[in-house]
Amino acid sequence: MPPKRKATSQIPPNAASATAYTDPSGSAPNKRSRTARPAPKASTNGTQSTLNFSKKTKKESKEAADEDGKEEELTLEFNHSRPEELVGIVDRNFYPAEMSNERCALYNANEIPRPIEVLNTTLADTQTARRRIRDGKEKGDAVVHWFKRDLRVKDNTGLSLAGALAKEMGVGVVGVWILSPQDWEAHLVSAAKCDFELRSLEVLQRDLKELDIPLYVGTVEKRKDVPKRLVQLAKEWGVKNVFCNLEYEPDELRREEKLVRLMLEEDINFDPQHDDCVVPPGSLKTGTGRQYAVYTPWYRAWVSHIHTHPELLLERPGPPKNPPFTRQKFAHLFDVPIPDAPETKTLDEETKTRMEKLWPAGETAASERLTRFLDEKVGQYQETRNFPALKSTARVSVHHAAGTLAARTSVRAARDVNSTKKLDSGNGGIRGWMSEVAWRDFYRHVLVHWPYVCMNKPFKHEYTSVAWESSPANFHAWATGRTGYPIVDAAMRCLLHTGYMHNRLRMIAASFLAKHLLLDWRLGEQFFMLHLIDGDFASNNGGWGFSSSAGVDPQPYFRVFNPWLQSEKFDAEGTFIREWVGELRGTVGKGTHAPYEAGGEAARVAKKNGYPKPIVEHKFARARCLERYKEGLGRNTA
Repeated sequence: MPPKRKATSQIPPNAASATAYTDPSGSAPNKRSRTARPAPKASTNGTQSTLNFSKKTKKESKEAADEDGKEEELTLEFNHSRPEELVGIVDRNFYPAEMSNERCALYNANEIPRPIEVLNTTLADTQTARRRIRDGKEKGDAVVHWFKRDLRVKDNTGLSLAGALAKEMGVGVVGVWILSPQDWEAHLVSAAKCDFELRSLEVLQRDLKELDIPLYVGTVEKRKDVPKRLVQLAKEWGVKNVFCNLEYEPDELRREEKLVRLMLEEDINFDPQHDDCVVPPGSLKTGTGRQYAVYTPWYRAWVSHIHTHPELLLERPGPPKNPPFTRQKFAHLFDVPIPDAPETKTLDEETKTRMEKLWPAGETAASERLTRFLDEKVGQYQETRNFPALKSTARVSVHHAAGTLAARTSVRAARDVNSTKKLDSGNGGIRGWMSEVAWRDFYRHVLVHWPYVCMNKPFKHEYTSVAWESSPANFHAWATGRTGYPIVDAAMRCLLHTGYMHNRLRMIAASFLAKHLLLDWRLGEQFFMLHLIDGDFASNNGGWGFSSSAGVDPQPYFRVFNPWLQSEKFDAEGTFIREWVGELRGTVGKGTHAPYEAGGEAARVAKKNGYPKPIVEHKFARARCLERYKEGLGRNTA
């Protein structure tokens, strides 16, 4: 395992403390993330890097999962043509070299089957055989539901179907949850999110026990061995039917496709379900039969589809209580201990206590938070949602990410407190919030149709040609909230202390990294994942793509947020800034937003308290950004 993360000592004393961030001069927090310690990037003048890595055997190279479904040996030579490897964006411990633009184009031209298409084909080809098992006389001793990002009993599609089938067969349900440390490493899951999932797992185990449903919790060190272990468990327990809810990243879709075949070889029906999205990916098409790449028309289609298929919002019945004999038959599966987090994902005690207080775990906590928002805040959501100091948003994203709350449940609950059952009518705040939840579906639909966005490529793959700057010092300043732009610094310090960042601030911080500092946006994308308690690949990738102009439905590349104007507009009184940037608590008015530019007392206070001057000048940064983007996209006419 990689070395344990170290707490940085370079956060200013009067800033939020106890961050999980690792100093770039220290050890990387996990194998994939050299993002916290960017290596010197190859210069744009074509100088070749001398960076070398220890060679791997052919066998070791073959074991590295090729995200594009094709085995290939790892390339060990690094030069200026692979800058994304120099800064650690591609983790060669788990993945092959970055996909080429040409291969991305093949996906766009439908010349490469998408993982979801391969899975659907396999499900269709095996439907008769799997139905024979499901409807056969041999019922098995239990029905299994494999929990993943669906850590709840209520409104859970796979668990509901498992419970119904078990009742029909007169057997019990057994729950399974597998910890794969390598998955958490490869997917950059933050220590805060790992802790939240493990705490939610404890709650789930107690909730299931009330239904006499055991929850087996096991650890599989190598991620590639998870399918084999699930098959072993099903055989060991005499199980003929296994349910789960789909995850939509390429690795997970390929794993589920493999499981369909592996289980069938053992005469077991593996039955994955759509549950994570309100509307399953692939359901919405443009008039020409294409996947939507712009949110607004997609959202109109999403709303229309739900109106036409109201059953999508129906609550899935919970599983019935297991038959009494389940307690005896599977006694060894009750009270299985919840494992500790891997060493690289462990929080110190002070941080853990803080996260437990800020983010109570489990579906009951999720329901309470959602109810409180809908009762107290949703009516004014449209007017208040962009102002972080007001704390007016629902903050249920952590529950959506861990699956302690279904997106379907949130939309249904919001609709039910509205004055109409139509999703596009009634109270503006309710409509606006449901639209924000819908973004989560949108980015998953994008991920499924353009899977290369999960392979370190931007949706607009031509943006790979933008020549990013190389500045570990500037990255460190951004990561620790020391850029000299108060709204950016407040946002980053809040993230480090709470594991959360308000959506408006995510856009401001992301835009600043990509456009003011001109650092590769994928460094920021990975840094967010390593620190967000609500880290969610599709939504995080979509947000960074929007802010860097390299993603789906992005802001135009020539739109560069002015952090000072954003600050004055969305934190006019400087309340949020002063909450998180202790050096500026003695400032007021414009002096809080830009102390050195305001001069006078604000500059004196900032200097006295050690607040840094801006690390880059806005006008210069904007001009450099536009020039560099134009060059990368081949739009310079000179």
